[in-house]
Amino acid sequence: MQDIALAADSSASPQSVESRMRAVGTRARAAAPFIARAETGIKNAALYALADALLEAQDAIVAANARDMKAARDHKLDSALLERLELNPDRVQAMADGVRQVADLPDPVGSIRELTQRPSGIEVGRMRVPLGVVGIVFESRPNVTADAAALCIKSGNACVLRGGSEALASNRAIGEVIQRALRASGLPADVVQVVPFSDRAAVGAMLAMPDCIDVLIPRGGRGLVAFVAEHARMPVIKHLDGICHVYIDADADHDKAIGIAVNAKTQRFGVCNAMETLLVDAAIAPTLLPELQKRYAPYHIELRGCERTCAILTDIDSASEADWRTEYLGPTLSIAVVDGVDGAMAHIARYSSGHTESIVTENYTTARRFLREVDSASVMVNASTRFADGFEYGLGAEIGISTDKFHARGPVGLEGLTSEKWIVYGDGQVR
Repeated sequence: MQDIALAADSSASPQSVESRMRAVGTRARAAAPFIARAETGIKNAALYALADALLEAQDAIVAANARDMKAARDHKLDSALLERLELNPDRVQAMADGVRQVADLPDPVGSIRELTQRPSGIEVGRMRVPLGVVGIVFESRPNVTADAAALCIKSGNACVLRGGSEALASNRAIGEVIQRALRASGLPADVVQVVPFSDRAAVGAMLAMPDCIDVLIPRGGRGLVAFVAEHARMPVIKHLDGICHVYIDADADHDKAIGIAVNAKTQRFGVCNAMETLLVDAAIAPTLLPELQKRYAPYHIELRGCERTCAILTDIDSASEADWRTEYLGPTLSIAVVDGVDGAMAHIARYSSGHTESIVTENYTTARRFLREVDSASVMVNASTRFADGFEYGLGAEIGISTDKFHARGPVGLEGLTSEKWIVYGDGQVR
């Protein structure tokens, strides 16, 4: 199979973009059976080759990213976008590590579960199989290119990756490395295709190709995700926002509460699992909030509070109704004083995006209630929301974090990129 050789072009006519994307999708569909039936050893060899190739091409990848960063600064992209866009040697190393971790994971394809014998004598079970061709539309983070490719290869899927125009040079550089690794391992390079042009019409074209793409995964801002969910003609795995909460209970350990509340907000601002709203039990708010304010000060975090919070921290702004529904992805934090776990869960039920919520408490009964009653993709006890991540969950890497309730929920790793079919073993039985 031939590789994609499409020039970057943001001025192509809609007809031209549609035809070029149709060619990409057709090649992906043709490549899908090859990767679907590839043995685990072959897929792993491709992934180890990719990890090595990423490190060997580190200078070229970082140089391409530097061009993207310069253009992004020239266009005055905000700091959160710049932070997600940037690649450096440590991040390239992390990409390679993530690829190797995916290679080391058990291969889900072909695994059989719940094989049971029925009264008729037949044996019935379920076998895990690839989805086929996965389309992924994403913004800013060029590391998604390597993560997505690795997960799709290991799960037996072909993929079409369309990154944002702000990361075009970075994504093309990484895409070239991926295709070299595939060829070196005896797999078709068309298994992973990075769309090498930035015309926005490419996204619309992808959404209208259900004959070529089996499932679409958008990663980016609310506008992108909402557009894809509304217009896609194939199933979509998505999350719209990461409005994550940490609730500090009256029975919390003081040191744990401070550590978690600081880490969940400050470890990295521009990520979907960063805390955006802090909830504090009214019984401990007068003593805990002033200390947290001091701990946040070195990070220059703007605090916005409810009426009771502002009565304790008199030099902060009032939070608006919109603040409780905002994913800041930056150094801004909303704080609400609540009446116990019931008040916290009521606030979460009203404002959460269903991504990740955490409770800090030493009360086992309260913790169990929180785990059972809070309806989000990840619910935690005494841990930072920053752990809501495929790498931290042992998935090696993730294709995204789904806040949907069907098929895949939470970090989407290998299993989330497969489905199940029923299988039946018989020995001549007839009905």
